[in-house]
Amino acid sequence: MMEPQNEPQLPPVSPNGLYFNSSAVSLVILAVLETEQPIKIPPHQLVSLLDTHLLSLHPRFSSVIVSTQQCAIINMVLRWKRAFDYIVYDQVTGRDGEKRWKRVGVNLKDHIKTAVFPQGKSPEYYEGCFNDYLSEISAEQLPVTRPLWEIHLVKYPTPNAAGNVIFKIHHAIGDGYSLMAALLSCFKRSDDPSLPLTLPSHRIRKLSSSSDDGNVGAGKRAAVSRVLAAVLSTASDLWLNFSKTRFLEDDLSPIRSGDPTIGLRPISAATVTFSLDEIKQIKSQLGMTVNDVITGAVFLGTRLYMHGVDPGSDGADTTALVLLNTRMLRSYNSIEEMVKQETNSPWGNHFSFLHVTIPKLTTSTAATSNDSDDALEFVRAASAIIQKKRHSLAVPLTAKLLHLYRKLKGSEAAAGYVYRVMKSTSMLITNMIGPVEKMSMADHHIKGIYFLVSGNPQNVQTTIVSYMGELRVSVAAEKGFIDPNTFKSCVETAFRLIRKSACTASH
Repeated sequence: MMEPQNEPQLPPVSPNGLYFNSSAVSLVILAVLETEQPIKIPPHQLVSLLDTHLLSLHPRFSSVIVSTQQCAIINMVLRWKRAFDYIVYDQVTGRDGEKRWKRVGVNLKDHIKTAVFPQGKSPEYYEGCFNDYLSEISAEQLPVTRPLWEIHLVKYPTPNAAGNVIFKIHHAIGDGYSLMAALLSCFKRSDDPSLPLTLPSHRIRKLSSSSDDGNVGAGKRAAVSRVLAAVLSTASDLWLNFSKTRFLEDDLSPIRSGDPTIGLRPISAATVTFSLDEIKQIKSQLGMTVNDVITGAVFLGTRLYMHGVDPGSDGADTTALVLLNTRMLRSYNSIEEMVKQETNSPWGNHFSFLHVTIPKLTTSTAATSNDSDDALEFVRAASAIIQKKRHSLAVPLTAKLLHLYRKLKGSEAAAGYVYRVMKSTSMLITNMIGPVEKMSMADHHIKGIYFLVSGNPQNVQTTIVSYMGELRVSVAAEKGFIDPNTFKSCVETAFRLIRKSACTASH
């Protein structure tokens, strides 16, 4: 149990944190950790571990969000209460209504939840119970009177794991990058706890250039061409972002209902795992990137699902909203580094969004779901769209324009803008990089991880995370509107078609 300390005032809630903790949008991250062993950690040991490893990571795990207008009232009410309660709110300065993080006492037992299911059932039965439980807590709001996170223990075996730990954290505390950095700080390598967890290696592509006189003119023309492409792509993306908030929306389809209350409804989820080595082999055969391959599989699987539900939706205009990390780095930094004043990898929410149009199916692929040539054409079309986006400066510019809009109109208006951007698209895609080695904590080895986002005003989302040489793709969809297991099967079919086309192209 941690009590507030006498320390400097915490900073205001970040702009992106305000957008995702507003009357328009309230997003929560659900990170699922699958254990190899049954969860048998004693409650007092878990409380001690959380006190030692989690609360000390960052002040936001022991803080609540309070506006300056609320502070005066709260301070009066708590004058008589302090004799019976250790919660303390410090006075906040700033504009009326400004939201800031306020340090509070934390009763860790309030944040630990344990699922209770019938005893003596099969792993398949408990899998259904787990899915229902995950769906139920996805729709529950976190109490605003205490720090915005919970840990849920599911101590029943499923076909995939001996137990499950669900870390539910509000997006205002931090984004996926911050959450993964926190996990890496708390967990140790299973094979050797003295060694740090490592991440997949990245190879940065370098633009080819030549300094000999014969190619100077060609090099200049290529440079001018790249600049023009970047300008045109940036202008197109900025116009699309603006249009999506004013008058342009995706067509209604089997994956988009257009209902404004989607974010308040429970989600259901399904996951599928792919070998990262196999994806790398496919990308080498097709001359693409890992992101091109997996995004192509998700996009093709989306179109196959839509066709299976309603063949008339093949021509529907469908857009994916891709959330991108705006930090200028290629790996995770330590928590100590993230909380420094001057760092390129700060804690919190640092991302922007990009619209990516999902290509339409050809007739043969839609009809047979077995034409690898058409699947290859589809993936190359998706790769070409993504390639154009890579030349665009819309991601950093969108973030800056949104912050400018917030200063002019206020946080709630900016949050409404983000809501309209999300609501006008059909699906959300985001990804994270996880460790290469197996991780563990308190003698519990983690065999798999995946994460979901609840509260977003879209009917379906796809999240991707790498771990131990595998890529885990999660499909979370509005319960009762989209069948996530069927959607997942369509993504598997799409990946099979892409793999077949890659083998054909390499011969």
